[in-house]
Amino acid sequence: MRSRLKIVTIAFGAAVVLPLGAGSAFAADADTTAQLAPVALNGVEGSGTAMVSVEGTMLTVTMAASGLLPDAPHAAHIHFGAEARNECPTAADDASGDGTLTTPEGAPAYGGIVVSLTKSGDTSPDSGLAVDRFDTAPGGEISYERGSIEVAPEIADAIASGKAAVVIHGVDHNDSGAYDGDVMSELDPALPTEATDPALCGVLMAAPAGGVATGAGGAASAGTDQGLLMAGGALLVAAAGAGAFAARRATAKV
Repeated sequence: MRSRLKIVTIAFGAAVVLPLGAGSAFAADADTTAQLAPVALNGVEGSGTAMVSVEGTMLTVTMAASGLLPDAPHAAHIHFGAEARNECPTAADDASGDGTLTTPEGAPAYGGIVVSLTKSGDTSPDSGLAVDRFDTAPGGEISYERGSIEVAPEIADAIASGKAAVVIHGVDHNDSGAYDGDVMSELDPALPTEATDPALCGVLMAAPAGGVATGAGGAASAGTDQGLLMAGGALLVAAAGAGAFAARRATAKV
């Protein structure tokens, strides 16, 4: 088992700690999109699209992906780090030189968890390994939508300004069809590293006028299913209205 436990807390289970005075008092509204591409070295051939609508400090997230390990839980997060490169990792991030990338090895690129994209319950970094509350990718596909996710203003600003990445975890290094193998995760010794290694990644970028932002994946995502993008867009439009309503209600109560 490799040992780099000193960087685990910034990679897959701890919030990004920022000074209370950092960032603006109110986050800017934005609609952001990321094209999810395979993380370098990890043997995934999937693709996907993630869209995050930012309204103040409230997020609405829509995500669709395919080509993942079928019928297995896939943790997914929004990552950001004040001192990270805020991009998807490359082969050069393979610090161990073993030919694969673990989540801690990717942390200098995409930072720590700021939002856990769980299906229910808590969405904080504390749920980074809540395996029972993430999508299980039936047939290797994920279709996810969740609104009313509240974050700190600094995190909302980071997402709106193109400094956050969406990462879906879970790979099958040995092509066994399951998370197994002798190498255990640095994040949880009860899990194989396959269960926590990053599979797909994309940087959330604000859509330019008259177009859709492509985001910055670990590699070009020319094969991304346009049907997934259109379906995700429809969900985002519907969810955005609900998110805006929830945000207005929250403001009214202050």
